[in-house]
Amino acid sequence: MSGQIVPGGSRKLKNRVSPQAVIGNSLTMAYRTLLLIRRTPQQLFDVTIQPILFTLMFTFLFGGAISGSVSGYLPIIIPGILAQTAITASMATGVQLREDMDKGVFYRFKSMPIARIAPLAGPLLADIVRYSIATALTFTMGYLLGFHWVSPGAALLAGFLAVFAAWCLGWVFALLGVLAKTAQTVQGISAAIIFPLGFLSGAFVPTETLPRWLQDFVNVNPLTYVVSAVRQLLDQGTIGTDFWLSLIGSTVLVLVFAPVTLKMYMRKA
Repeated sequence: MSGQIVPGGSRKLKNRVSPQAVIGNSLTMAYRTLLLIRRTPQQLFDVTIQPILFTLMFTFLFGGAISGSVSGYLPIIIPGILAQTAITASMATGVQLREDMDKGVFYRFKSMPIARIAPLAGPLLADIVRYSIATALTFTMGYLLGFHWVSPGAALLAGFLAVFAAWCLGWVFALLGVLAKTAQTVQGISAAIIFPLGFLSGAFVPTETLPRWLQDFVNVNPLTYVVSAVRQLLDQGTIGTDFWLSLIGSTVLVLVFAPVTLKMYMRKA
């Protein structure tokens, strides 16, 4: 690929990078992210320890109080943990992006003849692996505790929906990572978004047991629809309106936030 060297040591490409190069560069950056995770496995704590801890804690603490028994609570809590854990894991997207930008590694990427969008797209692709790990561990814990879904196909579709929704939400946190000044700021804002979405939803208790004023918020909470869709798939093996609303809502989230994130990122890249 032809190019010219500009002051400062960076390489300015004369031609647009081909779509094949963008995909290849992004996959390379995704592989780089996975290598970093392998060398620092503590980065996986949020998708390994949290599913196990949340499943055991909520099941045995609230199972008897809410459903009368642990076995009766599993059909409620496992779909909730499945969606909530994957969504919570998406917080790390913005934090890690901000840390990379603070370390100055992105300045090195700017001097390389690669697609400028690759350092952003790569980690987002790698995050799919993280969400999948959290989903698989939640299924495993649920199965060990005695929860059995209707069919493997329904479980795969439920897992796909949870991972897809988390990946779409990751674009929101990626935008925070680009705009915020520090990783701590990204983490604080992300937590302020995630915890109301996670706990004020239908993930842990039946929505009809909540006060009326709280039900109004829960019923418009997008995570409630993801949880309901996952629950229907695992318990009944059917695809309902909540599934399509979750799929459409997640897609709209990407269509809105991805262009804004890319635009703000390209200004700094």
